[in-house]
Amino acid sequence: MISLLIVDDHPVVRDGLRGMFSADPRFRVVGEAGDGAEAVALGARLSPDVILMDLRMPGGDGVTAIRELAERRVTSRVLVLTTFDTDSDVLPAVEAGATGYLLKDAPREELFRAVEAAARGETSLAPAVANRLLGQLRQPASTTPSKRELEVLELIARGMSNREAARQLFVSEATIKTHLLHIYAKFDVKDRAAAVAVGFSRGYLSSTS
Repeated sequence: MISLLIVDDHPVVRDGLRGMFSADPRFRVVGEAGDGAEAVALGARLSPDVILMDLRMPGGDGVTAIRELAERRVTSRVLVLTTFDTDSDVLPAVEAGATGYLLKDAPREELFRAVEAAARGETSLAPAVANRLLGQLRQPASTTPSKRELEVLELIARGMSNREAARQLFVSEATIKTHLLHIYAKFDVKDRAAAVAVGFSRGYLSSTS
């Protein structure tokens, strides 16, 4: 049975989700939160398998909550469930460490499958969200890596695995993979070794990295 924390600022939405999941023997709702700050507190205390996280909430947004959960080393997987699929919502949530990202119009069984996948550490993305991420990878806004991407590249250059890098930066493995894909696109390479080589040749990495 998968334990679940539901986070949404609308009581009606929380009630609906709680009723839907409680009626299925695969899931157990262990708590509810109305904002990001409450989600972090409950997530740290309850350590549910999956946190179903809304993004735009007064009193603490979802992306900030995802980051704080990672910083506190809460092992719960975070599955975003929101109305919004814009770049300004999707990319920060994924980079913060969300395991998956679904929209609130997702069918019930799709949501159930996504929660089960999240509990296994697997990524689930709504089609519209996946298309946005792919678009970002195919046409990166810049060929210059971000500060976080350079941090990931430095750890990879030291020989760390994705899992080790994720632990070092307090994010999920899925987030590390996303950063690596961005680096590959910006460097026009296909693997880690080539990315590290380009990092050295362009001066992003030094011999002490």
